[in-house]
Amino acid sequence: MGKLIQQGEKGKSFLLKDNRDKDVQLSDFEGKKVLLSFHPLAWTSVCAKQMKALENNKKKFDRLNTVALGLSIDTVPSKNAWAKTLGIQNTRLLSDFWPHGKVAKAYGLFRAANGFSERANVILDEKHRVIFVKVYPIAQLPDLKEILKVLSSIKE
Repeated sequence: MGKLIQQGEKGKSFLLKDNRDKDVQLSDFEGKKVLLSFHPLAWTSVCAKQMKALENNKKKFDRLNTVALGLSIDTVPSKNAWAKTLGIQNTRLLSDFWPHGKVAKAYGLFRAANGFSERANVILDEKHRVIFVKVYPIAQLPDLKEILKVLSSIKE
């Protein structure tokens, strides 16, 4: 794992495909807060709960001027099939497949020994500076209430 991105640093820019094969880049969300919700692998139970929590709280994210994105090293077709299986329609699930784990590596969240990312949440403010970073044990579901509390406390 590279150096974990730190609070106060500028978020690393990226260009990835989402589950619908559309380009997504950090600059698309200028003026919005961004939650980068890294999960190790699609088709696993904790990752499914993590992504469904993003989808189920979309209105709260909207009210907090925040875009929530789910990222993993899975391919676009896999992410798309998974999103359909989970009933995820509004949350964009990004494929950090190739170059393999490039965004996870840029944020210091790639587990080279496993070939996938840590389970982690990174919150960027409207200017895309890092204001929150938390890495969770792989088997632990991130506490979305904690994330919503952090987002609510940010003064725009």
